[in-house]
Amino acid sequence: MANEQAERVATELLLIERDRERAVLDSVITELGTGRPAVVAVTGRPGLGQHALLRWAARLAADRGLRVRHARATGAERELRHGAVVQLTGPPQGPPHELPCRPDRLAGMAELLCAARSHPTLLVVEDTQWLDPASLQWLQALVRRLPGTPVALLTGSSGVPVHDSPSPCAADWPTAPAVRTAELALSPLSAHGVATAVELICGIAGDQRFTEAAVDLTAGHPAVLHTALRRFTGHGYEPVAGYLPELRDLVTAAAGDHTTRVLHGLPDAAVAVLRALAVCGDLLELPLVCLLAGQRHLPEPRLRAVLEASGFTTAGHAAAPRVHDPLVRARVLEEMPADERADLHARVAECAHRAAAADEDIAGLLLHARPLGTPWAAPALCRGAAAAQHRGEHAVAVACLARALDEPLEPAQRARLQFELAAAEVMTAPEAGDRRLAGITRAEHGAGRLRARAIDLGLARGNADWGRRAAAEAIPAADGGEQDGLIALYWLAEQTRQDDTELVLPEVPALPDRPADAPRAGVRAWQLALRGDDPDATRALARSALGGPADADSLVLPRLVACRALSLTDDTEEAERHLDALLAQARRHRTPTVVGRILGIRAELHLRCGRIGAAERDITAAERALPFTSWHPYAVPQLLSLRITIDLENGRRDQARALACAPTPAGAEDSVLWSFLLFGRALAAAADGEPAAALELLRECGRRLLRRQWINPALLPWRSLAARLAHTLGHRDEALRLSREELRLACRWGAASALGRAELGAAPAAGPARTDRLRMAAAVLRGSPARAAYAGALVELATAESEGGDRERAAALVAEVALLTAACPVPRLAGRVRQLGAALRSPAAPAVPDAAGHHGWDTLTEAERRTALLAGCGHGNRDIAELLSVSRRTVELRLSGVYKKLRISGRRELSALVRAMDGC
Repeated sequence: MANEQAERVATELLLIERDRERAVLDSVITELGTGRPAVVAVTGRPGLGQHALLRWAARLAADRGLRVRHARATGAERELRHGAVVQLTGPPQGPPHELPCRPDRLAGMAELLCAARSHPTLLVVEDTQWLDPASLQWLQALVRRLPGTPVALLTGSSGVPVHDSPSPCAADWPTAPAVRTAELALSPLSAHGVATAVELICGIAGDQRFTEAAVDLTAGHPAVLHTALRRFTGHGYEPVAGYLPELRDLVTAAAGDHTTRVLHGLPDAAVAVLRALAVCGDLLELPLVCLLAGQRHLPEPRLRAVLEASGFTTAGHAAAPRVHDPLVRARVLEEMPADERADLHARVAECAHRAAAADEDIAGLLLHARPLGTPWAAPALCRGAAAAQHRGEHAVAVACLARALDEPLEPAQRARLQFELAAAEVMTAPEAGDRRLAGITRAEHGAGRLRARAIDLGLARGNADWGRRAAAEAIPAADGGEQDGLIALYWLAEQTRQDDTELVLPEVPALPDRPADAPRAGVRAWQLALRGDDPDATRALARSALGGPADADSLVLPRLVACRALSLTDDTEEAERHLDALLAQARRHRTPTVVGRILGIRAELHLRCGRIGAAERDITAAERALPFTSWHPYAVPQLLSLRITIDLENGRRDQARALACAPTPAGAEDSVLWSFLLFGRALAAAADGEPAAALELLRECGRRLLRRQWINPALLPWRSLAARLAHTLGHRDEALRLSREELRLACRWGAASALGRAELGAAPAAGPARTDRLRMAAAVLRGSPARAAYAGALVELATAESEGGDRERAAALVAEVALLTAACPVPRLAGRVRQLGAALRSPAAPAVPDAAGHHGWDTLTEAERRTALLAGCGHGNRDIAELLSVSRRTVELRLSGVYKKLRISGRRELSALVRAMDGC
């Protein structure tokens, strides 16, 4: 009973939305009972319910007392003569495979027609695409004899035979006008039909999202829908959106099973062509595809009809059909032996190469092909990898480069390819990339200058311990420029080592005071910058490192630390220009590690200059270029510190606190760069009103930096912040000691931004001289690139002036700060400015004056107003460009528009106008 119920449900499902077809068949059977013959063909792609409709008609005819004879053709009996005829007229004597070749090719027809005159007969023939030629001829002869005989022929087809033979469709049967003919082409279910099927099988109606998903996943295919939903209900699931992942998996499995069944029912020739099409896509024309499949003599029109009738292909361009479904492509190919599949991909790749197909397409073919041993294969894979990286498909790029290594290569080519693969693997398997880089540094042949580049790339990801060891081991075997580069990289890695434990390594020459080569000059500049020694020499060495031409083999890290050295000497514009050039080069060479590192350093530079928005854009881009999970643990603390500082500057204290408390990768504490994260955590703790915790974090930060002699206050002003916190907590001696040490080191270094911050940090502990200290800090910072620090100094000075009774001076300072924060929004400072403005009964931000102040002021855009206010307060075009994060040319164009709208001649009149409106 259960089986009968299941069969009934399955039949009802396959007959959903078949009312028109059933009406036609009901009419044919009714007319057959009155003696009218008919020929009806039911067609459609496999699985649309042809068999169910034919069997429904057979049961209906039998219920009405008609005689029903049934036959079904199969691919296995394609060569068996009269296979279908025997089923219609009665079984022969002897086994089926010994069926005799009858002298009368129409044997049994006379008896059938004679019996039908007294008992109307319905002949049902399923899968006519598999009819043997003899049975097809017999049926054609039968149709010619139908007039006046109560016989109806009902056929079903789900494909077209691949060999050239008459199509078994109703329109092609030779009939007389007295014989009724019809062709019923089945189509997939509509959305309403799918909803009906869901309710029929699941017992309840599906919700809207579930039903829409069922339509999309099954494309209304009744057989796939029935199988998937039966399995779905078997697991006890309900047709609701919460079970969509399970439905998706079950539909995929059911569609795969359906594909396999249909494939097994196709002729071998069609399957061979389908396999070639699954590999080729639409790269090659159909005759060439048939040649690759070993089926060059197949008639093309018939082949196209077979492929389209299978439901596996769509009409592509005029050249060839296309296998549209990835699941079908996978099922078509998975039953091939692996060596045959690899050989087919290789042959298709060779044809695609000769046809000048796109490199990405050729590379996709070569990924699954055996090694070709041709000179074009490896370059094509490399170009395919480059295209994949450009699209952000890093796993595909890694696969292409790894496959290229299977081709025969010269040692130098192999080493370079290993390097490119290691650079790509950083996004998918960083540890594997490190191992590959280590292999390059140990290679005895073919590595050449790649040894230094491999270490450079590993250091860019942050792997300082390995870089130091690898450089020391490679130096003895190197010579000339390569040795100089390795020495530079060794000392660069040495700088970030936290502990003093010495490994047994070959002795490495120290860096000379004035190296002549660029790599050692860049690292030497960074050494001096970290120790706060000789800013003039630091600047000269950094410029020497950055001055020469850079090519693909140039080391990146020495040039990058030279840029950082320039940023510490306050040559930020020059440093930024070189960083932009390095970034463009790294993007051309598609090295995400280097791109991420440069963006992180540029974000640090923007932060120093008070360009918070630009800093956030760069750190976000750095995270996209190389996620935190792909960085070496040593590099993560500095990146996290940047993000914490940016969040705090933007007033996002909750996000900063979450980052400060977030777990870090194992081993992150073993680098001196851990000091940066300690500093960031101290900033977050201070912002949360926890001065004691912040001070302890800064003390540990300072201990780590001093252990490695990183004492330059321009790098990390931990003493200034610690002095402020110590003063707040009543530790006056510690506050004085720290502030004096900061001032001494800042004076020795001489950079205005470092000296101004030191003066600012010393102010709280200066007692009666606090206001003088703040005035000094503001005066020094005004000429520095540290715009946010300058704005902060102005806020503190305005507060001190107000407390001292000079409210007019305080109001002027507040107005200037308002302009700075309007041009470069810093929410942390903007809030304090508003509070001060309210306390002084003065507008917090005169960036948008009253329109009555000048008849043309209200015609200016917001960008023009900001630019005009900054220019009217005495800022030069370069300062305005930096504050607004635009080019100088943009500033000039905006000012020209301002002059025209305000009907003034130049900057002097603009300054008078702004002063008259109390904007400065």
